[in-house]
Amino acid sequence: MSDSTIFTPAKEEQKLKSLPHNLEAEQALLGAILLDNQVLTKLGDKFSGEHFYDPVHGKIFDTVRNISSRGHVADGITLHARFAQDGALADIGGAAYLALLIDSAADPAAAPDYAKLIFDLALRRELIRIGGELNRDANTVSDELDGAEKIIEETEERLYKLGENGQSSSGFIAFQESLKQALTTAAAAATKTGDIVGLTTGFSEVDHMLGGLHKSDLLILAGRPSMGKTALATNIAFNAAKAFEQKTDEYGVVRTVRGGVVAFYSLEMSAEQLTMRLLADYTGIGSDRIRKGELGKAEYAKLQDASIELANLPLYIDDTGGISLAALTARARRLQRRAGLDLIVIDYLQLITSPGSRGDNRVQEVTEITKGLKALAKELNVPIIALSQLSRQVENRDDKRPQLADLRESGSIEQDADCVMFVYRESYYLLRQEPPLEPAEKHFEWQNKVDACQNTAELIIAKQRHGAIGKIKLGFRAELTKFSDLDYKGQDDDDYE
Repeated sequence: MSDSTIFTPAKEEQKLKSLPHNLEAEQALLGAILLDNQVLTKLGDKFSGEHFYDPVHGKIFDTVRNISSRGHVADGITLHARFAQDGALADIGGAAYLALLIDSAADPAAAPDYAKLIFDLALRRELIRIGGELNRDANTVSDELDGAEKIIEETEERLYKLGENGQSSSGFIAFQESLKQALTTAAAAATKTGDIVGLTTGFSEVDHMLGGLHKSDLLILAGRPSMGKTALATNIAFNAAKAFEQKTDEYGVVRTVRGGVVAFYSLEMSAEQLTMRLLADYTGIGSDRIRKGELGKAEYAKLQDASIELANLPLYIDDTGGISLAALTARARRLQRRAGLDLIVIDYLQLITSPGSRGDNRVQEVTEITKGLKALAKELNVPIIALSQLSRQVENRDDKRPQLADLRESGSIEQDADCVMFVYRESYYLLRQEPPLEPAEKHFEWQNKVDACQNTAELIIAKQRHGAIGKIKLGFRAELTKFSDLDYKGQDDDDYE
């Protein structure tokens, strides 16, 4: 059998000869791996058998990695036995080809350079394929209103995946790979210091009940107007960004150990208004007083000091009103590539627009949006908190605590969400139900109820796919639009600072 026949069938060579490749580099890398399996540890998680031009080489690589991952030696002898056992030896050119690979081996020290070349050529081939499909789709006229936008979104998604993973689509994942990922996650959870595994919300009871904010989860935070859902979402975003900390591990890789980079889509409030709230939260100076300029010299100096301390906070605000799901997705992808991304907060769900929507079926539009947000959470591997409105039927009940059925367009939101939380402040309703001063007993009873729930709020976990449901009490200071933990006596922790 000649070398040219061993490399790949002539017909396949003719078919793919126009695509960038380097068969000699592939042989040299495989030979180096067979000589020294430790080379695999230097190639990184991105590199896989799919990056080889010759599918035969890809199969050999994946087999070697599989054998090595089990703690066994993968060399010409064990590989020969493996392929002979499954009847695939003839497909790779027989034992003679394995010997040829070892004869063509590169210096193991140079193997990462060969892998980098193979990886780069694989990306170029995929770019050519994406470009060809883009050209074909762009030249195919469609009657769909969002035809061109959909092509852009799908192409951008493929390019994003290609840049992140070295592949434009994941396809099927072997169970052993997903099992490895699950065990890695479990090991990280078991060895993690602190009480939570996910990203912190900054609220101890919330973190305890949720285990933190977990990657790829879609969390819905809902409430009636004036309940404080925007304030709570802002507090969580600020807490996560403020806790941000990175460390370099023994391999020189920079990893996030606490907190994270946060993207906040403020579709109703401006970036300036949102920042004003954060400054009020951080300094303890009322946002209304900051906005009106009612500050003494000491308070203004405190505000300036706070702005210096928070200048490098990894919090990115996008205040584009009526943003489309496609634009939101594209901006999140770009931010992750440019600065990293660990959490997305969207205020609020019903203000996102869906391409091609005519406004005549809002339920269908919200269904597309929630499915799109869940897909984005999985794609970027980050938690997404999306705020949502509640229907007015809450106001018609004696007990005004929200329920899942109160979600607007509730079917799709409840179905797609991994967690649904409601913000409820009983004091808001009680203060609007003040009885006359006479009889004094009724007014006294009302006053006691107001005092008992003043400056507190409830966070109701109504759905949690991976855990328990229940209620959490939080402190709330309206003048600062700030939520906080309560101590064991039910008092605001801020009172003890």
